Amino acid sequence: MIPHTAMVLAAGLGTRMRPLTNDRPKALVTVKGKALIDHNLDRLVAAGVKRAVVNVHAFADLLEAHVKRRTDIEIVISDERAQLMETGGGLRQARPLLGDDPIIVCNIDSVWEEWNGSAIARLAYSYNPAKSSTKLMLASLDQCLGFDGAGDFFMDDGGKLAFRDDAPSTPWAYMGVYITDPKVIDAEPLEPFSMTRVWRKLVADGRLHGAPLGGFWMHVGDPEARALAEARLAAAAPGA
Repeated sequence: MIPHTAMVLAAGLGTRMRPLTNDRPKALVTVKGKALIDHNLDRLVAAGVKRAVVNVHAFADLLEAHVKRRTDIEIVISDERAQLMETGGGLRQARPLLGDDPIIVCNIDSVWEEWNGSAIARLAYSYNPAKSSTKLMLASLDQCLGFDGAGDFFMDDGGKLAFRDDAPSTPWAYMGVYITDPKVIDAEPLEPFSMTRVWRKLVADGRLHGAPLGGFWMHVGDPEARALAEARLAAAAPGA
């Protein structure tokens, strides 16, 4: 089942993207002529999501005005002007806006090619809340650019995840999209924190799972990565 609601994490300061973020939020930096947030929102619309909660902080007025021009998806603003809440705290602050059904969550700095239909739809249809509370979309390290890490997770044959921790590398990188039961955040205090804190608890309970992207991921974290993404998309076939 495709979730009705998504959350797009768009409130980051974008310090690594400077000077491109000197006059705009990272969410409004363009890749191939399209703002990063619109890359995300377009993927959500294509998957069938009807409503997106967008958190705002830096250049909040610009971002709010931009997203509210869209007519193909309902936009709800979660206001973090007073305090930046990070990936977990942002979800916690937006909790009253999210409902109790599963939601999709997207990071703003991910752009991806899809090789076999909507990756978000595949993730949603593969999600089984009886087995997992959260399911992360993962990119293979040989199918990404702009990511300079050694991977994030190990994934077993059943999709169960374990953190890389002290291992030198893993085959899988978290690429910025997941589906979750929003109630996983309910026990957390209303404060800035990383969602990793929740995921570690879920790993201990065997309730954090993963699914392959089935495409090529571009982590657009800085101007160099943006240039690489633009070059790849310019060379790609139309509609990729």
